[in-house]
Amino acid sequence: MLIKAMTLFLVAMGVLAMFGKLRLPGRRSQPRLQSRCPDCGRPKLGSGPCPCKTKA
Repeated sequence: MLIKAMTLFLVAMGVLAMFGKLRLPGRRSQPRLQSRCPDCGRPKLGSGPCPCKTKA
């Protein structure tokens, strides 16, 4: 009985995953909101210069 319940649960989760992929196909390919430093490629936090440019 327990194996039957686990199998049914896994099948239901698989069906939900398939419907989720059909409904939201391009969800991960959105552009990033953070800007990146053109020199080192690190994400820029805040409005100041990148740490790679402030090294002495």
